[in-house]
Amino acid sequence: MFQVLSKQFLVLPLILVVIVVPLYISFNFREPKPAEISSSQSEETPMATNAFGVKVENNPAQSKLTELGVTAWPKWSCGPSKFPWSFTATETMYLLEGKVIVQVDGHEGSFTIGAGDLAVFPKGMKVTWDVLEAVNKHYSLEK
Repeated sequence: MFQVLSKQFLVLPLILVVIVVPLYISFNFREPKPAEISSSQSEETPMATNAFGVKVENNPAQSKLTELGVTAWPKWSCGPSKFPWSFTATETMYLLEGKVIVQVDGHEGSFTIGAGDLAVFPKGMKVTWDVLEAVNKHYSLEK
């Protein structure tokens, strides 16, 4: 009888170690869940970001590009190069191809725009364009 009782007393600590302790740890030491993002935008609507005052939208819907009349805008292109640029009017551009690192005067850091991006640069902004891959874009100047 002593052997039967000692086996029962060994099973209980084993159950605690194998089942209860891992459950306790999983509930009390887990990573916090990221806050859920509530947005009125559907998943199909791309998110626009604002980098140093420049609104950048990655891969906007074709319907938006059509609504803006992007294909009727003038085109501009250039090869890899680095140069300063001042926007004398608000400029909206849609990059067909290429990749550019943009540094805004008066700000530390930079951001990248590339093929498929729709970007709006405000009038008066001064930047340095570092064209990493040849750029081909449509652009529209606010009148």
